[in-house]
Amino acid sequence: MELHGDKVVLRPVAGGDREVLDRIVSEPEVAAWWSPPDDYEGMLAVVFDGEVIGAAQFDEETDPEFRRAGIDIFLTARHHGKGLGTDAVRTLARWLIRERGHHRLTIDPAAANAAAIRCYGRVGFKPVGVMRAYWRNHRTGVWQDGLLMDLLADELT
Repeated sequence: MELHGDKVVLRPVAGGDREVLDRIVSEPEVAAWWSPPDDYEGMLAVVFDGEVIGAAQFDEETDPEFRRAGIDIFLTARHHGKGLGTDAVRTLARWLIRERGHHRLTIDPAAANAAAIRCYGRVGFKPVGVMRAYWRNHRTGVWQDGLLMDLLADELT
């Protein structure tokens, strides 16, 4: 599977990507929001100009009564603020809606991660509510709030 956005390509993480992704997730700007994954299996590498600059993942609820998909992403700090995260999220969202048949997507950034919230808003995600003490910060052990955001298929920009 390879998904092409306007600027980025999403493809399955390959063997040589792990070292690069481990370095990215260790960057202070990324580590503030992401704990190091135990395994990159099932994740998609975010590639820009032939370089792996981050990773995205998705999960799917297939129960017909509650069908939906969720997205998560991280990018190297060197490429923050360039619209590449927005392109990656939009590309994955389009695939989940058009090819996988989801009518609703969710994403759940840390409530304090203003840059991520702006990025997801540009794709069409809307805040649903704050999830109190939602995720434990792996560096401090302190529980942090998360913001639940969702996107309906007809709201995708």
